[in-house]
Amino acid sequence: MTALFNVILIALELYTYVIIASAIFSWLYAFNIVNSSNQFINSIGRVLYNLTEPALRPIRRFMPDLGGVDISPVILLLAIIFIRQIIIINLMPLFRGF
Repeated sequence: MTALFNVILIALELYTYVIIASAIFSWLYAFNIVNSSNQFINSIGRVLYNLTEPALRPIRRFMPDLGGVDISPVILLLAIIFIRQIIIINLMPLFRGF
């Protein structure tokens, strides 16, 4: 059971990196630092969007309009940290002997 929890923790950590990469890419794209007409850049943007949007969309529905500032990635990162702590502190010790 501990192996399953470790796999879940690794997946959550990788998804954290994807969320951070998506936020940085959106800033680079918004400020025209990356070439938006480049096909490779567009494919990276689509992949990051498709990976993060299903998790961010429900958060954005409940967030008030902050005038162009999107803090939904921060809230999602806090939720991931909370879930990781629940697994590490509460669930893993219950299954240590199995």
